[in-house]
This record gives sequence, structure tokens and C-alpha cells, in this order.
Amino acid sequence: MFLTCEGTLGVAPGATTDYGGRANFHAGYQRIEGINLGYLQIDGTQMFALAQVLSDLFKDIPRATISRKMETLKIKSRRCDLAELRTLKAINSVPTRAVKCSLISKADLEALCTSCKSLSPRR
Repeated sequence: MFLTCEGTLGVAPGATTDYGGRANFHAGYQRIEGINLGYLQIDGTQMFALAQVLSDLFKDIPRATISRKMETLKIKSRRCDLAELRTLKAINSVPTRAVKCSLISKADLEALCTSCKSLSPRR
């Protein structure tokens, strides 16, 4: 599996925080391996919801295998805050019932895709 990005499909405006100020991110969609993934652009870095990555991009690979690959590659995810979670729900990247979400950077996603390319059936 090779990571191919086919452009941004849309960009949602930055989220407003509960404090009335602007959040430091905006949202959009990126087509990766033929799958539309929502992302947040946070401080210049595209961050993808790990739940959506696992369920849509790596659906044929056991989560334990992905977790071991992430450990081996020293990939760290980060927990999103409430405004980020609400935005991810609004763009349908995480289920509306989700109470927390982890994010993974695009660079880490590329490394994970490269590492897992032999594990997934060919498309």
C-alpha cells in the first residue's frame, strides 16, 4: 500500500472555541489511497483521526498489528481537545457518540502506510 494524496477536497473554516476566540486549526478532506479522510490542520501540520485511519484505511489489518507497528516506528498519537473533537464529528471523521479521539500526523501516517504495505491485500 502506497500513500497517495489526491488533493484537498474541501476545507471547513476554523472552529470557534468556547471562549469566543478562534481555534488554531481548520479542517478539510484528503483523499488517501482512494479513501476520503478528514483532517485538522493544526499549526501547519495535517493531523488525521486515528479511529478513521484504523476503520477506513487499515480495516483489513488487525489493530494489534497496527499498534505494534506504531510502537516500532515510535509513532505517537495525541489526544484532541473538545473543539477539535467537535470539528472532527462535524466532518464525519469520528462517530458523533465519540467522547475522545487521538490524532496522528500526516508524516507518521505515511510512515505507517509504508510499513504496512505488505500486510494489506492489494487493491
